[in-house]
Amino acid sequence: MELYDLFLFAGQSNMAGRGITCEQFPEGAPSLLPGAGAEFRAISDPTRLYPICEPFGVNENNPQGIFEPGMKTGSMVTAFVNSCFQQTNVPILGVSASKGGSVIEQWQGDRDFLSDAIDRVKRTLSWCREQGIEIRHRYVVWCQGESNGDHGTSGADYKKLFHHTMAQLFAIGFEQCFLVVIGQYNGDRELSYEEIIRAQRELGEGETHVTVICDSFCTMKERGLMKDAFHYYQAAYNEVGTIAGEQAGMYINSAAK
Repeated sequence: MELYDLFLFAGQSNMAGRGITCEQFPEGAPSLLPGAGAEFRAISDPTRLYPICEPFGVNENNPQGIFEPGMKTGSMVTAFVNSCFQQTNVPILGVSASKGGSVIEQWQGDRDFLSDAIDRVKRTLSWCREQGIEIRHRYVVWCQGESNGDHGTSGADYKKLFHHTMAQLFAIGFEQCFLVVIGQYNGDRELSYEEIIRAQRELGEGETHVTVICDSFCTMKERGLMKDAFHYYQAAYNEVGTIAGEQAGMYINSAAK
């Protein structure tokens, strides 16, 4: 029987991935390590598994839900999967559920992006049962919050909405949220993401079922790795994915002891 750990990759554009290369940062996305994982395309082709590659989830566009054709260009997911697999030796079954520009208010399970994500998970699990594939654990990797920073959402409100989002995922069998903290704003408006960043770090410190696995996006602005006001070059996504995957894998191994 095939065995996987299921990972739902959810959030907004920096989870979806807007990575590109440039002369200063020519590093492209990594190739998947042999046996490290697969993608289940719950929207575009729910009949088989695909090797994970970048841009991850590029075909997963649901006009009634998460829909951003042509926007995904390269994410942290392949680097994450490689790094996590090197820790656990259990392949990852990845499901894409990320929508650029989304605020957490659109992830509340009211016929919104979370509703679509949950439907994708249910389709994945149903198909796995039909194929005799065993899912060992279920995890969500969450990277979202820049749009709430744009809208001036308070840290307290963000945490309250986050709890409601995660409660619905935990109710369908997810065991842990691995949180990737957002980075800095790099535009010319008077905006700061510090309140959301602080709220996310507090979630990681105070919640049993939430683990911060990377906050390196916060360093990318000063290192010149942001390609625009909100997004990063592929080298930055690779770095964050590698760190986050390693930390997630270490958590999984530790929890098994």
